[in-house]
Amino acid sequence: MPKRQSILVTGGAGYIGGQTVLSLLDRGFRVCVLDDLSTGRYLPFHDQTSFFEGRVHNQALVEAILKDHQVQAILHFAGSIKVDESVSNPLKYYENNTEGSRLLIESAVRCGVEKFIFSSTAAVYGKTPDRPVREEDGAIPLNPYGWSKLFTEKLLQDVGGVASLRYGIFRYFNVAGADPDMRHGQYLEKPVHLIGRSIDAMLGTAPPLTVFGDDLDTPDGTGVRDYIHVADVAEAHVVLLAYLLEGGDSQLINLGYGRGYSVLEVLRALENEAERDVPHAFGSPREGEAASVIANVSRLHNTLNWEPKHDSLNEIIGSSLAWQRYRVEQNR
Repeated sequence: MPKRQSILVTGGAGYIGGQTVLSLLDRGFRVCVLDDLSTGRYLPFHDQTSFFEGRVHNQALVEAILKDHQVQAILHFAGSIKVDESVSNPLKYYENNTEGSRLLIESAVRCGVEKFIFSSTAAVYGKTPDRPVREEDGAIPLNPYGWSKLFTEKLLQDVGGVASLRYGIFRYFNVAGADPDMRHGQYLEKPVHLIGRSIDAMLGTAPPLTVFGDDLDTPDGTGVRDYIHVADVAEAHVVLLAYLLEGGDSQLINLGYGRGYSVLEVLRALENEAERDVPHAFGSPREGEAASVIANVSRLHNTLNWEPKHDSLNEIIGSSLAWQRYRVEQNR
């Protein structure tokens, strides 16, 4: 794998971006981080990077970074991620996610950066078939968050067709867990994803969990998702980056494990791990969310020859719980 390549990571103080920064540093890359710190956090490992506080919308800043640091590739994580917020405030999502990405891609082309990896989402699929969803399945999102990401995918595909830009697009499924060495994890005070919300409810730092729907078209009536450990997500980005740096073609790839767990299965696993109950109640299904979303991961394994190292629900939940307990100890 190439060493000492210079990489720009946008959103590199966030949850997934920060874990990917760690993976890049572990592999010997030179890393620049651009983050506005609106939801991210500057941590000790960022001292090993060239860190810039700002937005991807600031083209003067972005282009100065790309030129001064001779950046060879951009990994783009910056953006807003809350489905319900995107429904209530769509303009924020099109400005933060789509327009910010357009400006970043424009800067990349102008500065001659030819490799670009984009953090997309399974939310682009919308209503999914009764089988693991494939990359070639139709993408009709159910919410502005999904549309904001799909528009950016289209931007990359169109620009890649006329410019010297090879891209990788990862459509994430549900990312959870924490760094196995406890260097990084989820810092949101009010987590938006199931496992973090459930842990907070269990520990009494948040109200009882609301399970959105108990009569969905799933085996136990609750939503089913494909969960993937954040450390595996980060490692997959390093593998995709190496693939592009070594001359690989542009790719659109699902990033998950290819199997799903229901909300109730996740709660039972957490209760078994912690030996405590998770207080919860059932509510109405949320607007703009599919009942079941599971990845077909054939392209991921066949194209990148990648295999996960942490593909166990118990490991995902265990590391999430350990991280939350670690944070509580830190704050005492």
